[in-house]
Amino acid sequence: MQQSKEQRVHNVFEKIYKNYDQMNSVISFQRHKAWRQDTMKRMDVQKGSKALDVCCGTADWTLALAEAVGEKGEVVGLDFSQNMLKIGEEKVAGSSHKNIELIHGNAMELPFPDNTFDYVTIGFGLRNVPDYMTVLKEMHRVVKPGGKVVCLETSQPTTPGYRQLYFLYFKHIMPMLGKLVAKSYEEYSWLQESTVNFPGKKELAKMFDEAGFAKVEVKSYTGGVAAMHMGYKDK
Repeated sequence: MQQSKEQRVHNVFEKIYKNYDQMNSVISFQRHKAWRQDTMKRMDVQKGSKALDVCCGTADWTLALAEAVGEKGEVVGLDFSQNMLKIGEEKVAGSSHKNIELIHGNAMELPFPDNTFDYVTIGFGLRNVPDYMTVLKEMHRVVKPGGKVVCLETSQPTTPGYRQLYFLYFKHIMPMLGKLVAKSYEEYSWLQESTVNFPGKKELAKMFDEAGFAKVEVKSYTGGVAAMHMGYKDK
């Protein structure tokens, strides 16, 4: 029986959790950390605010948000992989932050009331959900009026030549790196599929518009291999 996208993705992350952070650094040549830092600057997170990190994985962005909101702020990290959350829980326990709650949940049905958070983030997770628009609308629902929803994700380079090299890397080289570093060829073959099939920055910006966001800002990174989309919820 063929697995659904949700089942397949869940199985992938339940298997690769131990090497996930290491592989992120290998795949992005360490650039993912700089992308997130620049995104955080653009978000201008205020002290004492409340944030949700959707598809939080091993909680790197969750921890960065906890630092930004300060002791009086609150951060919730949500993920559907228990194994990924275990790594995140270890990181949180080893940090000085007491304002983080990690929960097991589904991005397609966020377990929060409307207008709960000042900031909602999703980092390298939107491409893995069964329906992009459903998740964007859910994030729009739970963010407060005036709040921000931010997606940092792989994207599609548009420069001829560079674009072809990008797809060559993701189709052939990345799965081999997964086999060598994480002993997970099949799982990283899936990740390259999800990356190649994910909308480009213009298409994703249009989806933000359709999901109800205002003033959508887009920032490309490293020649377009990744992009930040930030949308505001009207007051």
